[in-house]
Amino acid sequence: MASNALAAPRRPGLPQPSTSELTPNELLPILLREVRTRIVPLVSIFTAIALLTLVVGLFVIPRIYTASVTILAQDSDIIQPLLEGRAVPTGVADRAGMARQIVYGRKVLSAAMAVGGWLDENPSALEQDRLMEDIRNRTLIESPRPELVQISYRDRDPERAFRITEAFGAMFMSEAAAAKGRESREAYEFIDSKVQEYHAKLSSAEGNLQEYQSRNVDAQPGSAADATSRIGALRTQLEQTRMALLEHESRESSIEAQLSGESAVTAVQTREGLYRTRLIELQSEHDRLLLAYTEQHPDVVRLRHQIDDINRMLADERSRRESPGGARGLSDEAQANPLYQELRSQLAQARRETAATRSRLQIAQSLLDDELDRSRRIAASEGALAELTRDYEVNREIYQDLLRRRENARVSMGLDQENRGLTLRVQDPATMPLRPTGLRFMHIAAAGLLVAIALPLALVLAVVRLDPRVRSPHLIVKHTQLPLLTTVPAYPTPGERRREYASMALAIAMVGSVVLVYVFTYAYKVVAA
Repeated sequence: MASNALAAPRRPGLPQPSTSELTPNELLPILLREVRTRIVPLVSIFTAIALLTLVVGLFVIPRIYTASVTILAQDSDIIQPLLEGRAVPTGVADRAGMARQIVYGRKVLSAAMAVGGWLDENPSALEQDRLMEDIRNRTLIESPRPELVQISYRDRDPERAFRITEAFGAMFMSEAAAAKGRESREAYEFIDSKVQEYHAKLSSAEGNLQEYQSRNVDAQPGSAADATSRIGALRTQLEQTRMALLEHESRESSIEAQLSGESAVTAVQTREGLYRTRLIELQSEHDRLLLAYTEQHPDVVRLRHQIDDINRMLADERSRRESPGGARGLSDEAQANPLYQELRSQLAQARRETAATRSRLQIAQSLLDDELDRSRRIAASEGALAELTRDYEVNREIYQDLLRRRENARVSMGLDQENRGLTLRVQDPATMPLRPTGLRFMHIAAAGLLVAIALPLALVLAVVRLDPRVRSPHLIVKHTQLPLLTTVPAYPTPGERRREYASMALAIAMVGSVVLVYVFTYAYKVVAA
C-alpha cells in the first residue's frame, strides 16, 4: 500500500512544514481521510460518551421537583383612610426578609421536618441540624412584587415537596400574624409603661410647684408683671399726691395772707345813711320806669309812694338827730365781716384738704415701699418658680403626647387582632409538582450527543494539526524551493478495501444502536409521564 503522506525532506536552514498553512479547501479532504482511516475508534468514543451520558441522565442525576406558594400581603384596607392619623397599621417593608426570618427559623424548620417524615426515624440532634441546613438550602424565598412573597421548595419526592411548601405557607402566615400582633401589643405595653412613668413625674412636678407656691404667696405666674404695673401706678399716684399737697399748701398760705388783712367785725351804717341809699335806689328805678311808662302806670305810682315814705322817714330821722339830746342813730346790733368769715371757711377747708393729701401721700409711700419689697421677693423666687414651672410644662406635654400615642397604639393593636392592618392570604396555593425542574433528561441527552459528536472531531483536528507530515504538494514547493514534477496517488489493496468496508459497517451499526437506545428511552419516558 502506498503512503498517502510523504515525510518532508529535511534540509539545513529550511523551516518545518505545518498543516496550519493549509487552506480550508485543502484541510477538509485531509480531515475526511483521517476520519475514514480512524472511523472505528472515533465511533467508539462517540458511542461511549452518548451511552454514558444516557446512563448519567437516567440513574445518576436525580429528579428535582419544585413546589411554590405565593402569598399576598395587602396593607390597603378601607379602614386605613378612616383611621388615618389615629392608628398605625403594622406593615413590613422587606416582606421577603421577614419571610426568611420566619421560615428559616428553628421552629418552622422543626415543623417542616415533622411534615416531611424525617422525624419518624428519630434522628440525633446532629442529624436534625444537618436536615435543617439541607431544608434551608433547598428553600427559596423571593418577592416578585412588593406585595407578594413566593416560597419555593425543591425535593426528590414531589408529594413531600408539596406538603412542605404548603406547610411553609401556612406557618409563615400564622407566624407573621402573631408577629404583627406581638409587635403592636409590645408597642402598646411600652407606651403604657412610659405613660405611667411620666404620670408619676407629672404628679411629682405638680406637687413641688404647688408646695412652692403655697410657701411663697408671691410666687405666682404673672406676679412680676403685676408688681411692675402696680409700682408704676403707685409712683404715678405718689407724684400726683405730692403735686396736690404742694397746691393745697400754697392755697393755704395764700388764704392765711388774705385773712391777716381783714377785720372780723364791720361797723353798721346809720339809719339816715340806709334811708338815703334806699332812696337813691328807688329814684333810679322810678327814672327807669318813666322811660317806658307814664306817670299813671301802677308801678310808677307804687314807686312814687315808696319814695314819699322814704323821704318822710328820712325827715323824721333828721329831726330826731337835730333835736336837743338826740343820739346818733345806729343799727340795732353789730355784724361780722362776711369776707373774713369766708376766708376763715376757705382756710379751714384748705387745711383739711392739706391734711388729707398728706395722709394720702404717706399711705401711697407706704404702699410703694411694700410693693417694692414684694417685687424683690418675686425676683428672688422667680428663678426657682420658672424652673419648677418649666419642669411641670415639659412633663405635661410629654404626658399628653404619650396619652395620644397610647390610644393610637390601642387602636392599632385592635386592628392587628382583627387582621385589619396587614392582610395575608394565599394568592397562588401550592400544587403537586408533576414534572421535575432543572436539567431534564432531554437536556442531558442533547448535551451528551453534542459532546459525543464534538469530541471525536476535535481529536481528528488535533491529530491533523499536530502531525508533522507533509499533506499537500504545494507545501513541498513552498519550503524546498524545488520544482514538483508529479504526485503519485495511493490505491488500497482488496484486503484493505474489505477492512475499510467492515469498519464502516461496524461504525454505522454502533451509531444506529445509539440512536435506537435514545429513541426507546425517550419513548419510555413519554409513556411513563
